[in-house]
Amino acid sequence: MKVTLFDTTLRDGAQTEGISFSLEDKLKIAKLLDELGVHYIEGGWPGSNPKDIEFFKKIKQVKLKNAKICAFSSTRRPGIKVEDDKNIQTLIAAGTPVVSIFGKTWDFHVKDALKTTLQENLDMIRETIAYAKQAGREVIFDAEHFFDGYKANQEYALKCLKTAEFAGADVLCLCDTNGGSLAFEIQAIIKDVRAQFKTPLGIHAHNDSETAVSVSGMAVYCGCTHVQGTINGYGERCGNANLCSIIPILKLKMGIDCVTDDQLKKLTEISRHVAEIANLPQSAHQPFVGRSAFSHKGGIHVSAVVKHPGTYEHVKPELVGNERRVTISELSGVSNLLVKAEEYGIDLKKESKETKELIGTLKAMENQGYSFEEGESSFELLVRRALGEFKPFFELEEFNIQTAKLGEKGTQSIAHLKIKVKAKIFDAVGEGDGPVNALDAALRKVLENIYPDLKMMKLTDYKVRVLNSEAGTAARVRVIIESADEKNVWNTVGVSTNVIEASWLALVDSIEYKLLKK
Repeated sequence: MKVTLFDTTLRDGAQTEGISFSLEDKLKIAKLLDELGVHYIEGGWPGSNPKDIEFFKKIKQVKLKNAKICAFSSTRRPGIKVEDDKNIQTLIAAGTPVVSIFGKTWDFHVKDALKTTLQENLDMIRETIAYAKQAGREVIFDAEHFFDGYKANQEYALKCLKTAEFAGADVLCLCDTNGGSLAFEIQAIIKDVRAQFKTPLGIHAHNDSETAVSVSGMAVYCGCTHVQGTINGYGERCGNANLCSIIPILKLKMGIDCVTDDQLKKLTEISRHVAEIANLPQSAHQPFVGRSAFSHKGGIHVSAVVKHPGTYEHVKPELVGNERRVTISELSGVSNLLVKAEEYGIDLKKESKETKELIGTLKAMENQGYSFEEGESSFELLVRRALGEFKPFFELEEFNIQTAKLGEKGTQSIAHLKIKVKAKIFDAVGEGDGPVNALDAALRKVLENIYPDLKMMKLTDYKVRVLNSEAGTAARVRVIIESADEKNVWNTVGVSTNVIEASWLALVDSIEYKLLKK
């Protein structure tokens, strides 16, 4: 069975709240989708904005290996000839080999949204598709609100499909536009449709009931050979069907070679790259491609996975370009610690005194509020310190921070710092927008002269979480600092009832981790 993948990240996905793709963004994403092996890329609605028109011009200059570019439009408007409709003329002028045309199939929408007659809507579908076919285009008909339409007026919904088929549509794509259908509901509907039509069927599902992926899988099981979706499930409201889940489900679970093995291995990288272009954080818990998709925290789970990954992993992470992760927390057992020690190149024995002490230390620190899942670099330093494998690169003698409010100009902080490096005492003063920024500046004034590699390091993120809010301003806080150099990114953690001290602990760990790795 051959299934074609239709990506609408650049059109439906662009309607996500918080996303605003530039022209360059759209071109970059199109190249990534082609690399993934997607068969169709819906580039946008040329009749809606100049950016999409420009995209269709620019994409012609890009040599794509796998994908066909598709332009999107509605059927002609009520009461106007198709050749006089500017949307349709712009659609054809886009010059794409494929067009997707959506038309109403729910009588409620025809009467209340379009404010026209049921017959006029059928004429709109027939004339628009026929016009695009005469222009030499491959036509995908998006039967908007089809499942709701079928439930409300089965005869009319099917008549809309018959009209599209008669007009020459190459694919009849059944849309769950409101995202309210469940997989078992669409099973019976698609079987009925399939028995009445020869034209290939497609599925376009939205995720308002969190069933878009299951609905898409069921549709293919019932005979649909065309699947629409977006990378990371982007889309209006709750999003569209997530191709990052659909693709591995089709290939690994249903045995359908919709992409090659090598293309599948790029899935995680492409998911994260598109998220970066969209300027949205990728969900760590996203199936298959999320950072936590193959992470193991509970000690019993880790012990089993070490023996055989299949005990707690439904597929091998490397098949989708992801990796197995073992995290450290108060739920950890000896197995977690031994796996992490092996990652660090440390020979730690299961029954050793050091191992038992480390487990006790870990649980005590997490009880205080430490979280080593998001501060793994601090955990490595903790292990090395406990085993005597780490000597500090500098020691704090004292610091003093002054923060002043300068009228309407905001605040300014000055940090006075005294540290010992290689048996010598150094004094430094640093200024910053805040106390942590000032401390970092003071530290760098001393350390960058002694350890020049620190010049390549920068702090990229800073997060503070209040752990026991009922204590008010005396609450304990956890600070996570993300740091990066030209090659790597790492996270460190500090906890205290004083936010400055918690920040200092995380800051020191971030610097010492960089120096340790160097």
